[in-house]
Amino acid sequence: MEPICEPLSKTLKPLLLLFASFLLVVSLGDGNKQLLPRSPGASETAETYDKYYNYVNLTNRLRALAQSYPHIANLSSVGRSVEGRELWVMRITVEPDKDTPGKPKFKYVGNMHGDETVSRQVLAYLVEYLLAKYGEEARITELVNTTDIYIMPSMNPDGFERSEEGDCEGDHGGRNNAKNVDLNRSFPDQFDGTTVPADQIPEVVAVTKWIKEQKFVLSGNLHGGTVVASYPYDDSATHQRQGYYSQSADDGLFRYLALVYANNHPVMKTGRPNCQDTPDETFADGITNGARWYDVTGGMQDYNYLHGNCLEITMELSCCKHPRASELRKEWDLNRESLLAYMEKVHMGVHGFVKDAVSGAALSDVSIVVAGIRHNLTTAKFGDYYRLLLPGTYDITAVAPGYLPMTVNSVQVMDGKPAELNFNLQPLVNEAGGRTPQSTTSAPSTKHLIIPTTEAYNSTQTQAASSSPPFLPPDHKSIHPKEFRHHNYADMELFLRKYASEFSSITHLYSIGRSVQDRELYVMVISDNPKVHEHREPEFKYVGNMHGNEVVGRELLLNLIEFLCRNYGTDPEVTQLVKNTRIHIMPSMNPDGYEVAVEGDVMGYIGRNNSNDYDLNRNFPDQFVSITEPRQPETIAVMNWLKSTPFVLSANLHGGSLVVNYPFDDDKDGVRHYSQSPDDAVFKQVAKAYSQENPLMHKGHPCEDLYPKEYFADGIINGAEWYTVPGGMQDWNYVNTNCFEVTIELGCVKYPKAKELPKYWEQNWRALLQFMHQVHTGIKGTVSDQRDRMGIPNATISVEGIDHNITTAHRGDYWRLLVPGIYAITASADGYTPVTIYATVTKDHPEVVDFRLTRLYANNNGPSDRELYSLIKELSQDQGLEQLVKSTATDNSFRYRRPKDLDAFLRGLTLNFPQITSLHRLGQSVEFRNILALEISNNPAKPEPSEPKIRFVAGIHGNAPVGTELLLEFAACLCINYGKNPAITKLINETRIFIVPSINPDGQVQADEKCTSSRGMNNSRGKDLDKTFFGNSSQHVSEVQPETIAMMNFIQSNDFSLSVALDGGALVVTYPYDKPVHTVNNEATLKYLAKVYAKNHPKMHPGDTACSNNGQKGNVPDGVMKAAQLQSHMGSMKDFSMDFGHCPEITVYTGCCLFPAADQLATLWAENKKALLSMLVEVHRGVRGEVKDRSGKPVVGATIFLNSTLKVFTSEAGYFHVLVHPGTYTIDVIAEGYEGQRKELEVTSYEAAATVSLELDLDNSIFGLQREFVVACAAASMTALVLTACIIWCVCSLKSDRQKDGFHRLRQHRDDYDDEINLNSMGSKKSLLANEFQDESESDEETLYANKI
Repeated sequence: MEPICEPLSKTLKPLLLLFASFLLVVSLGDGNKQLLPRSPGASETAETYDKYYNYVNLTNRLRALAQSYPHIANLSSVGRSVEGRELWVMRITVEPDKDTPGKPKFKYVGNMHGDETVSRQVLAYLVEYLLAKYGEEARITELVNTTDIYIMPSMNPDGFERSEEGDCEGDHGGRNNAKNVDLNRSFPDQFDGTTVPADQIPEVVAVTKWIKEQKFVLSGNLHGGTVVASYPYDDSATHQRQGYYSQSADDGLFRYLALVYANNHPVMKTGRPNCQDTPDETFADGITNGARWYDVTGGMQDYNYLHGNCLEITMELSCCKHPRASELRKEWDLNRESLLAYMEKVHMGVHGFVKDAVSGAALSDVSIVVAGIRHNLTTAKFGDYYRLLLPGTYDITAVAPGYLPMTVNSVQVMDGKPAELNFNLQPLVNEAGGRTPQSTTSAPSTKHLIIPTTEAYNSTQTQAASSSPPFLPPDHKSIHPKEFRHHNYADMELFLRKYASEFSSITHLYSIGRSVQDRELYVMVISDNPKVHEHREPEFKYVGNMHGNEVVGRELLLNLIEFLCRNYGTDPEVTQLVKNTRIHIMPSMNPDGYEVAVEGDVMGYIGRNNSNDYDLNRNFPDQFVSITEPRQPETIAVMNWLKSTPFVLSANLHGGSLVVNYPFDDDKDGVRHYSQSPDDAVFKQVAKAYSQENPLMHKGHPCEDLYPKEYFADGIINGAEWYTVPGGMQDWNYVNTNCFEVTIELGCVKYPKAKELPKYWEQNWRALLQFMHQVHTGIKGTVSDQRDRMGIPNATISVEGIDHNITTAHRGDYWRLLVPGIYAITASADGYTPVTIYATVTKDHPEVVDFRLTRLYANNNGPSDRELYSLIKELSQDQGLEQLVKSTATDNSFRYRRPKDLDAFLRGLTLNFPQITSLHRLGQSVEFRNILALEISNNPAKPEPSEPKIRFVAGIHGNAPVGTELLLEFAACLCINYGKNPAITKLINETRIFIVPSINPDGQVQADEKCTSSRGMNNSRGKDLDKTFFGNSSQHVSEVQPETIAMMNFIQSNDFSLSVALDGGALVVTYPYDKPVHTVNNEATLKYLAKVYAKNHPKMHPGDTACSNNGQKGNVPDGVMKAAQLQSHMGSMKDFSMDFGHCPEITVYTGCCLFPAADQLATLWAENKKALLSMLVEVHRGVRGEVKDRSGKPVVGATIFLNSTLKVFTSEAGYFHVLVHPGTYTIDVIAEGYEGQRKELEVTSYEAAATVSLELDLDNSIFGLQREFVVACAAASMTALVLTACIIWCVCSLKSDRQKDGFHRLRQHRDDYDDEINLNSMGSKKSLLANEFQDESESDEETLYANKI
């Protein structure tokens, strides 16, 4: 048998091995039914949770796990760090070596900040957990089988190697990469673009490429430092430091995803991390909007959402950034369930495939658009997509270039598994009957388009509704207005309100003021973010109907609003303009004139002027001619509008001819000839851009029937060459703002019949769009501080060879129109070294030219100062204070309080907010009512000499109680928002605020609630308290009142930096002095402080401050005036504060009515809240510092001179603070017994006080000379005296010897010899005495002493 069995066994063995291999392959093919056992090597990698993995440890461990589980794990690197370490990623899924359709991609990224290490470890643990539990736990098995999971434990391995275990605050480094760059501030930002060179951030470059290639669906970015889940957006257009909720289109979904993580984390869900460095920090439900927490520019989570198809949130896992290894087990236990639950949410919403309906081929990069959500994503390479959505009903559209879009309505999304929705798109067919290939379609990407759907679709339809197609095919016609008519004011107002409501996501309707007859001057903004100025997005405007009877511009602008709104999201050109431009459209600047104009008017004047019968286009200040006509309210409103918005380009639409005319409109001679502006070439370029798109205008023969001889080459002309227009709006735009404006005459007939309006639209719509495109020519960029990278407002941009500069906007961005060419561009700003850059300008797009300027003078700010410095700068930015006003809204019920109620209210604040308030009794009134001062500070009981003090005072006149109620509400607003609003909290922590609501409570009791009543103005003795403060020339003319005494003591006993007094009966801000003083040394500063308040008041700064009830005239420039000009008098509190309190005080007259009805208080509060807050910001400006000697001892009473005129003194701790207007200052310090010192610094209008630290040396001079020199001279003099004495003694001794010898030898000649000796002796003594007492230094010393005195 053996010979037979042996060959049989040899044959069966290979067969059995083959069969076993077959079974193995089968088992691998069905991961749900039969799984590979763990490899023997896996047990060697068991986790101990008691140590950190450095780079080598982590690499070895990941490799070991990948080798142990090759069927579900694959280790790869997406790139390398600065120091060459691999950025390892573990991919966990079935068949991890290849891509298969139908599985959404999920990722976790950890250790982005190298010193935040918990994330690195828990992700390493998560890798092992998923691999080890696969096949053992059904939940894990299901997750791995259905999800393509990518885990990157460390994005910053270089930083980790430098971090130190136990470093909870991150003090020992490692946060940034090896180039010292914060990786979570280095991704391209939606508002600021790319700011970090690629060679500095190879980690970010690698991750961005990875994100774009993989098209992840959901992601988590793991950090440390607190315990919270943060979701997009991480920053905002304003970059407000804290407190601004920056909402994404998927805000509800992000909140839900963040809650999924937080609710499964035992600590996070409480919302109270209890971190040692921030024990009071709380997060509602354990989640927060990123920007509301704090602004992060260049963050990764926003980049994922905006550019990567992926929704990502940021999880902060632990208070301690790099805890001891003994804590790792606890951290893993806290986060394990959250990590798994969050991953499972990748399977929610809608998923499916998009294919070609003809060939069945998968279509990639197809936009998936959900109606009502302004964020689209695109299909992956297999045509698959995964759109996360909350449960609900949705209309979903698939849009692809070269295909008809397809919409499915009423898609039901349930909680649990995602709904499946597939699309089969029908290819477009060209005119020849052939298919339009996708690869040849030139239409732009529709990734971010919003697709409005107005008709129903079902799952089998592939034809899009013609009324609102989601994609513009090559032969698509734009949606044009269909109804043309003349709109009177009421009709126009309803039209604007309708479109503002219907297209609220891209429109914002506001008024810049009112006409003479009280009609609103409406402006419609159209932009993708219409309510705010976006960084680097230019502002454009159209103004129509300036002459009321020239109506074509008014109707064209209403047509344009409709056109832009209805074509946004479907027409690529319109969409691009709206997304990249903030477009302001004012249909009517003269609504009063329009109402009296007559339809059919060809050349008339009825309605041309405003209702005061002034031509608004002759009413602006002129550079050559003095305009004597009173400035009209429409003109003032437009001027203020232009000052508040950084417009770049504008057109003023008129009628009566057919031409574009450009500056200048006149010249100094007032004669008709070409008046060339410095930017003549630019004006010609933008003018031709319009005229060339108008089929009639560019021919140059506008009105052959009316003006047969008139000809305009190319349809454009210089204004003054046509005819001179002094006081025109276009010249004022160019000379006084950054804005280039032209005037467009739209037709020969001023008020055509309504039936003619369609013709005007057809002739002009292309030109209107083309002119708007011109705002995107020339150069643009940002001027920022080299040190902190923050934008520099009001920096000057100059172009060599062009005598016209422009300035930067509030955040340092600018736009400068130029024709193609090579230019030398210089950026300069006060206190900075100018920088010049050469730029090449092309006609296709604006050239980006950024500047970073270096300060001339260093600003020595400590760590706490830097926070305040940053806050003050943020609040000075565009919309900074506006956002603070909105974020500090409180419920209020206004009423007038009697003195007793006022006292109770103040005491209530101290009882409810004892940590930050203290009530001071300053004195009593004549009738024994309390005069109280409320102090608000973070530590009111402890003196803080370094903190500036600000005083708010009201009620000096009892018949003007508005200020009292405003200050009470102001105090409540500050207290309620302390600890809630970061900006208010910081301001209170760094300021000592004193509020005196009522100086004259007796007068308030007597006052009548009447607008002009004088009852209660004086105190109960009949004295006007504002005339009883001695110290100026009043010299105690009147009896000193107890209220006055209380305030004088209060003013003199505190080193206030600023005082704001509220009064009534006018609408203006006044500055010292009330007495008739001819010159004031620091008048520029006083006027500047008044302007700050008025600028932040909606009614004051326009200067239209007329009050009919008291005869106050309007047209007060900037809404401020010297107090003596309003009402000159002696003995005022303002003057006393200046002369004896050394504190500038401004008086705010809150309204024309002294005692308005109580229901008007809410409006008055809304008008003054921003201005009051601006004073809290302003008190931190100017110059501050401390004076010490070399030993660190404060020098008290030192005199500080600024520019040799303004004088202040150091306080008890050597501190000083003085408010000054922006400019360059020389500081001289003089203190008795010390040598003087001088420094220079720059004060700006947007930064906190420039800080100066001065160390004085002891004065070693004697009589004005150096001590060493005087000592040397004295020593030399003493030596000379000693030598002289010696010589005298020797001579005398010699004389004595000679006398003795003479007596012996010449006794017989004694008389003669004695005479000779006497003569010699006298001559010698006289000579010696003369040398001894002739003090040649005496006159010099006296001179020096006199000079020193």
